[in-house]
Amino acid sequence: QVQLVESGGGLVQAGGSLRLSCAASGGTFSSYGMGWFRQAPGKEREFVATISWSGGRTYYAESVKGRITISRDNVKNTVFLQMNSLKPEDTAVYYCARNRAGWASSLSRDYDYWGQGTQVTVSS
Repeated sequence: QVQLVESGGGLVQAGGSLRLSCAASGGTFSSYGMGWFRQAPGKEREFVATISWSGGRTYYAESVKGRITISRDNVKNTVFLQMNSLKPEDTAVYYCARNRAGWASSLSRDYDYWGQGTQVTVSS
């Protein structure tokens, strides 16, 4: 059974930084693309960033480009989301997800396992 557990969320002031982690267990982590999505109150879940199985390909939502970096450690079965220059509009629950295959994808339908989420709150 695949499990994804996010951590690292919290309250931060605008302009600050946070590093989210997502630890995976079960399955072969290094074979699958991974992604981060977020959902703000009253809004649809949206794509944030994705990384291919090897880490060789990454894609970002336009709203976070230049501020957020996705990376992975296939030895530790963990994917990271480094978030800098945070804005109040980044406030959301952040979810990591495992792709059905090894590529990077911005489409939530391509993901079959999801974590429980971690809250990120950015104060102005």
